[in-house]
Amino acid sequence: MSDMITADLVDLDLSADTKEAAARALAERMAALGRVTDLDGFLADVAAREAQMPTGLDGGIGIPHCRSEHVTEPTLAFGRSAAGVDFGAADGPADLIFLIAAPAGADDAHLTILSSLARQLMNADFTDALRAARDAGSAAALIRGDADAVPVPEDAGSAAPTRGGAGEAPGAHAVAEGASGGTSEGARGAGESAGGAERGVSGTGGADSGVNGAGGAEGSASGAAGSASGAQSGAKDSAAVPVAASAGTAAGSTGPAAAGADAKSVTAPDGHPFRIVAVTSCPTGIAHTYMAAESLENAGRDAGVELVVETQGSAGFTRLDPAVIAAADGVIFAHDVPVREKDRFAGKPTVDVGVKAGISRPADLITEVREKAARGEVSTGAPAGTGTPVERAGAPGEGYGTKLRTWLMTGVSYMVPFVAAGGLLIALGFAIGGWEINEAPSVMEHFDWTQVDSWGALLFQIGAVAFGFLVPVLAGYIAYGMADRPGLVPGFVGGAISLTINAGFLGGLAAGLIAGGVVMAIQRVKIPPVLRGIMPVVVIPLISTLIVGFLMFVVIGKPIAEAQQAMTDWLDGLSGTNAVLLGVLLGLMMCFDLGGPVNKVAYAFATAGIAVADPSDSAMQVMAAVMAAGMVPPLAMALATTVRGKLFTRTERENGKAAWVLGASFISEGAIPFAAADPLRVIPASMAGGAVTGALSMAFGATLRAPHGGIFVVPLIGNPLLYLVAIAAGVCVTTALVVALKGMRKPVPGTEPGEPGTAAATPEPKQPVAA
Repeated sequence: MSDMITADLVDLDLSADTKEAAARALAERMAALGRVTDLDGFLADVAAREAQMPTGLDGGIGIPHCRSEHVTEPTLAFGRSAAGVDFGAADGPADLIFLIAAPAGADDAHLTILSSLARQLMNADFTDALRAARDAGSAAALIRGDADAVPVPEDAGSAAPTRGGAGEAPGAHAVAEGASGGTSEGARGAGESAGGAERGVSGTGGADSGVNGAGGAEGSASGAAGSASGAQSGAKDSAAVPVAASAGTAAGSTGPAAAGADAKSVTAPDGHPFRIVAVTSCPTGIAHTYMAAESLENAGRDAGVELVVETQGSAGFTRLDPAVIAAADGVIFAHDVPVREKDRFAGKPTVDVGVKAGISRPADLITEVREKAARGEVSTGAPAGTGTPVERAGAPGEGYGTKLRTWLMTGVSYMVPFVAAGGLLIALGFAIGGWEINEAPSVMEHFDWTQVDSWGALLFQIGAVAFGFLVPVLAGYIAYGMADRPGLVPGFVGGAISLTINAGFLGGLAAGLIAGGVVMAIQRVKIPPVLRGIMPVVVIPLISTLIVGFLMFVVIGKPIAEAQQAMTDWLDGLSGTNAVLLGVLLGLMMCFDLGGPVNKVAYAFATAGIAVADPSDSAMQVMAAVMAAGMVPPLAMALATTVRGKLFTRTERENGKAAWVLGASFISEGAIPFAAADPLRVIPASMAGGAVTGALSMAFGATLRAPHGGIFVVPLIGNPLLYLVAIAAGVCVTTALVVALKGMRKPVPGTEPGEPGTAAATPEPKQPVAA
């Protein structure tokens, strides 16, 4: 932190009487050093952040902060006010004011150090030392964590235990990473997440633990690595902060150990200490995120519970071990922005509050989640697969094939709503105004409120505009899945170029992948600090869009356009046996994973064919076959539970009632509970029925202009009666196979097939989730 704050950035006699004046006074010091390029622009960003949520904290602390393109390098300014400045804290004005300025493209290392400062603000010894600082130089040194600036009273080892426990002495708490020696390496390591007894924290000798008085740097100071051996961390800390050799041996030096021992009073039903996992996040991800984490960890130690925090800050986040989440007895969300991958925590007692509650009343939150656990209250959570796809991309251990599939599905998932809205509007336009409605003049020039044809033209033209977004949205969100928001501009531009050069759907796929790759490559380039502020808003969009545009117009656009035309010609030429075989293939794909990636590939292929104002008959036949096949599995499961209910569990029979509506609405996921419980019987049977339906739909020449809707768009289908026959045939095939396969199971004497006790019965899934 030495390059973040100097004596020139400290004002120990801050005279401002409002938070705006205080921010300006500290920002002027930053501007004087060239760290803020536009003072008013930066202050506007600070004010915008302050408008989201006051930055005043209990204990007389104000911590205005923001990320801004007007900041050249991460900078911290400190002001001390005798009169106090109101930053919206419940307990009154703040006398210690920290202004944190981070560039829009700040690197992770600096943000991690800023988060370390945020944690120190939860330590009363640190804030007391700042209030007592006599000059700007010593205050800056204290904030930087200079070793000679950390006050350590002579009686550190024998001091009464404070909130940190383990014989921590006033001032012994390290104020920044590096000041605590070796124990700062772990950044809230495993030692913070376990109770003292289980960690083996002794509390009976300074050499036994890196968190006792000898260590001086409590695990919560900068994330002391509790997973390292106590002897090593204690030795390193002792070297960094000299104290008496007997530190930690006093009667009161067993804070963490005592917490672990006292955990018997807060044990979970199976006897282990109560375990909590928490997530903290704030809009900027710089200060409150980490302060809430520190506060919760301290309260967890005091309460004798095992508490682990996942901080989702600006420096990114490291996912908690799934095993830790699975073992948790409760969950705390302290956040002001959406929790990423929230579905990981579903099914557990959950307390969901704002981030400031995590800072100001952590003990109450712990009590509340324990009470919910005692009452058996659990959250349903979001279904798996929710949240932005980019949040789920790139998980540890994923191969390039998995990542590529995730990126492509990101684009498809954002494209589908445009397909549905545009396709249904176009189909309704044709239904109302006839097939020649696509030749109607613009409704801006001619619209008669009393003419049906005018309304048909209006629906068609709105739908055509929505369809015009398909390829740009596909490309833009593929790039977004790869590179987050910086990928949107080149992705959308590349998709629009694909339409311009008639490269269509294939061009959109290529443009999205290229745009995402280019942005990822640019982001890996080391940039001088002075340019970081303009990278996300000027440099990355400019360079990436130029490269993508050049490649699409000059290099690969023409070959892709030719390939797109060849695919269209092949589709238009399908007839007879070839068309039936394509229907079989699409039916198999639609029913293979019931809404998963394979299902989505078939659906995307079909919607790409009709994503034009005047699709060919062959393209509409493909769309009809895909929707018909996708309706088969849930309808077949509903029918099977009706005709042979004894083969299914009580829960499955209830799911069967809902499957009627889901299947009729073309929601293949309605069959997932059945497939999850008995995949070896349900999935092959579903694929067989889907293949039959797809083949018959193609053979009958049924057409469909709408990309969704199920039986509710039957009036918009060509050859609707034969289309319904195709669906019915597939449903009957799947139903017969499921009943036959389930009927072959050998029941245990005295039980009915499908009920508990059946030998071959498959356990019911606890929480089947749609793909």
